[in-house]
Amino acid sequence: MAKKFKTRLKVKEKGGKVNVKAIVSHPMLTGLTKDKKGNKIPEHFIQEVIVTANDKVVMTANWGPAVSKDPYISFDYAGKSGDLVKLAWTDNQENTGEAEKKVK
Repeated sequence: MAKKFKTRLKVKEKGGKVNVKAIVSHPMLTGLTKDKKGNKIPEHFIQEVIVTANDKVVMTANWGPAVSKDPYISFDYAGKSGDLVKLAWTDNQENTGEAEKKVK
């Protein structure tokens, strides 16, 4: 059963550029840590992040277990007020998350 993780997204236009900021609540486990009994905790990390604006891909990121817990991402793209920005991610355990916002 897939788990739900919270994805927060903020988008803001200024001077012909749209700033995208996002944070995903995710454990991002490396597979090297152990629980209290000494058993290894399996790796669990986001593998791919895709951001679209009006259904056009503006950013793709391929992540691995070295990315920190609750990852934060920020970038700009050439856009305008009214764009519909969508962020979607998939992790190595087939969990997914997404968020969307209209640019103000």
